Amino acid sequence: MGKMNLVNERDIEEIDVPGRKLRWLFHPESGIAKYCSMNIVTIASGEAVRPAHAHPNGEEIIYVVSGNGQVLVEGEVGVLREGSAVLFSRGSVHMVRNNGPEPLKLACFFAPPADFSSYRYHEEISFPDEP
Repeated sequence: MGKMNLVNERDIEEIDVPGRKLRWLFHPESGIAKYCSMNIVTIASGEAVRPAHAHPNGEEIIYVVSGNGQVLVEGEVGVLREGSAVLFSRGSVHMVRNNGPEPLKLACFFAPPADFSSYRYHEEISFPDEP
């Protein structure tokens, strides 16, 4: 039988990145995953993932574990709540913000694997109601 690849987010180092705290649970550098990556993101109330970005080489799916917020994809705003999932197609510019009172927690899945070096940033893009 094969080796079980089981991790717990609490055992993974949390890093601060603009607008969120993040833990990479699976990625190629961990020696576990080869064809995908996954992280857990926590966005505090009133914060947003910044800057808007895209993944030119792959897709991302986010799943809302808890909390409420909004997602911006290619200029269109959608509502996020617990249980929501969104697919960001290859190259689509997106960002997420927490407009609820509690932390917004997301599970983010990437195929092929992504890391910050593979992101394409779009500092000029924000939610339509932001200055």
